[in-house]
Parts: sequence; structure tokens; C-alpha cells
Amino acid sequence: MTAHLRAAPDQDRFTADTERFRRVLPSGLTGPYDGSDRPPSPVAPGEVSWLEPLPDAWIAPPADDPAAVVIERESLRLALIADLQYLPARQRAILILREVLAFSAAETAEILGTTTAAVKSGLQRARARLDELTPEQEELLEPTDQRARALLDGYVAAFERSDAGLLEQVLRADATLEATPFRDWQAGGAMCMHVLDAYVLGAPGDWRMIATTANGQPAAVVYRKDADGTLRADGVVVLAPTAGGVVRVVKFHDPALVAAFGFPDVLAY
Repeated sequence: MTAHLRAAPDQDRFTADTERFRRVLPSGLTGPYDGSDRPPSPVAPGEVSWLEPLPDAWIAPPADDPAAVVIERESLRLALIADLQYLPARQRAILILREVLAFSAAETAEILGTTTAAVKSGLQRARARLDELTPEQEELLEPTDQRARALLDGYVAAFERSDAGLLEQVLRADATLEATPFRDWQAGGAMCMHVLDAYVLGAPGDWRMIATTANGQPAAVVYRKDADGTLRADGVVVLAPTAGGVVRVVKFHDPALVAAFGFPDVLAY
């Protein structure tokens, strides 16, 4: 774990921030889209604190041991899942301190002002809850897996060519699709395709994407052509790839994120 993350956080501030702020995705706010013929509508600015993608380079620097890299990515995925609505604040804090920042049980207990036994119990409950809510970690492909890269390449090509057929091949039948800042989200490949084909894909050349990694998963920074024909930063999309296809797509509509990932605001043709 990187040195700057190993510095012990201030107990009062860490605890207060963890308990006061909760970042979510659309699936944490409401049930899936009902299929009505209406375009998705965004949530009012400031109404919801959305989860955001984190560049892998910020938290998981290159390592000589490939196994260590895999562990880093799994820890990052767990932390971002835990930052949703699914875990109580104390369990979120314990999981992040233990599994991501790599503090010992004793150090975590000291930071949170509790006992080592309580930390161990809280971590066990947090992991059990996440196991109920997320795909098996063994099911997800690592970003470096050729199958994962092929799925990302297929997703990117489908958007850049406006190829609904190719996109349908990339998604699993049970895939989910959500995008901030929109409250609606889609469950099932058919519903995902309905929304993407009707409201998102557009015409060939409307989209351009560049592969990267975020949240321990394959991702792409996204550019969209504006009325003047300029490709401008649009956000970041993160995929959850499995051997059977992409099981989850999360699109973060925030142009500022593109710069955070080290890419320009405007892309030349």
C-alpha cells in the first residue's frame, strides 16, 4: 500500500466523515427502470452525493508481484462497494481501514475508538453483507485479462460505430446499467439495450472512448461530439467483465473526471 495512504487518519474527522457522508449510485435510490417510453432525467444538482470513479493509478501503483496487484484491485472494488448505501457507517469505516488502507485490527480499533474484537466482528459482518450484494470476486475478470480487454474493446467499438448488435453481444443477459446523475437504472440486457439504443448510441462518430482502469476494473474515458462537431469530455464508464460478458456498466457523466484521469478536455479527430 502506498505510503501516503498508510498515514493514520485523524480519528474524529475520519469517523465524522464516514458517518455523515454516503455516496451512492442510482441503484441505491430506487428500483430498476419500468420500461416506460421516456428518456432518463437527471437528478437536480446537489440533491445526491454520487459515488465517483477512482483511477487505479492513484491507489495501486505498479508492483513486481502480480498477485499483489490483484489484491490491491479487489480491495479497491470492495471499498467502493462499501461506500454505497449497503453498509452502516461503522462497518464502512472498518472495511476501508482494514482492507484498503491496510491498518491492523488494533490500529483500526484505536482510530475508531473501539475494541479489536469489535473491529474483527464488524469486518466479518461487512464482508458477509457484501458477499450477498455483489458478484463473486472470482467471477470478475481482472483488467489485464485478455477477455476483459476484448469486452472493453467491443463496448468502445459499439459506441463509436453506433452498433447496437455488437453492444448486445458484449452485455450479459442479466446485465445492469446505471449512470449518474440519472436516477433511473436498468436491469437485464434487453432493458439496457432498449435505453441505450433509443436514447444514447446516436450516430457513428458521436462517441470516442479511450481505455483506462478505474475502481479496479476496465474503464474508458468518454468523449461526445457537440453541435459544432468537437469531441468534448463527457465522463468515465466502468465495466464489470466476466467470462460470459459484461455484467454491469456504470457511466459517470462528469466532464471534469476526464481531466482527473489525465486526459484532455477536447480530443482531436
